[in-house]
Amino acid sequence: MRPMTASRTAVGVISFLLLAFGVAWGSWALLLPKNGGGTLGLGAVPGAFAPAIATFIVRKWITREGFRDAGLGLHLDHWGSYLIAWLIPVPVLAFIAWSAGAFGFAHPDFSMLAGLAQLGSKPSPAFAQNAWYAVPLIAFVSAPLAAPILFGEEFGWRGYLQLRFFGSRPTLAAVVTGIIWGLWHLPIILRGYEFHGDRSFAAIAVFCVCTVLVSIIFGWLRRRSGSIWVTSVAHAATNVVGGTLTSLWFPGAANTLFVMYGGILSVIPLGLFCVWIIVRDARAREIGKDYVYR
Repeated sequence: MRPMTASRTAVGVISFLLLAFGVAWGSWALLLPKNGGGTLGLGAVPGAFAPAIATFIVRKWITREGFRDAGLGLHLDHWGSYLIAWLIPVPVLAFIAWSAGAFGFAHPDFSMLAGLAQLGSKPSPAFAQNAWYAVPLIAFVSAPLAAPILFGEEFGWRGYLQLRFFGSRPTLAAVVTGIIWGLWHLPIILRGYEFHGDRSFAAIAVFCVCTVLVSIIFGWLRRRSGSIWVTSVAHAATNVVGGTLTSLWFPGAANTLFVMYGGILSVIPLGLFCVWIIVRDARAREIGKDYVYR
């Protein structure tokens, strides 16, 4: 592992961004239909691993810094962090389901039959009767299984880039990383794969706000556990549980930008969690606790 200088760090960050954006945007331009509106298929996978590919190339051959601080260890003794990562969507979903109806945006369809039909699924009568709990259960069980796929992003964002900004100021590092991460998704948003096809500037802005908030939370989990596998589980739970259930609860909602996971209503519970993290970090700095990514 070579010692890192400011210039070498800058070269690494620039190289990472060029590779992560170039590989992802290039593959999505070739493999994703221009008019999405549905779920992302296998065509999204090469781009989803672009941050991991960029991280490996930069760490191995460009900066030659190695992987000591990449967080590759499982650190299963931090099982509490894994549990938090897995359950993060629960309070967010609860708030969206309650506030969407209370504020008059849309009423969730917990039967999810309309949402399943929109996806072309024809469940059996027995399953349809129990879909209200069977689908969430399947989503929660599936989330940790999807963590290796979301590792493709987390190895890049939390395993490299977020570590390289502002040293011991994790909130600022999360803000910058979150904005970059959100803009990295531009081809996905502009091709209609987020917010039920909303391609507006408002959709892009709200998405970036949420990636900033999630970067604060995921960064905290990364520091707490020392493992990007924890953030991979959190990312998988966000996508598989949060994204799937809100899409099925609000399949025809006119106010998609409000009710989807990652939309305006989710900013409130995610933001409150971030405030708690920021206050906690400030108190830790007061007592001289340093943040070292393990």
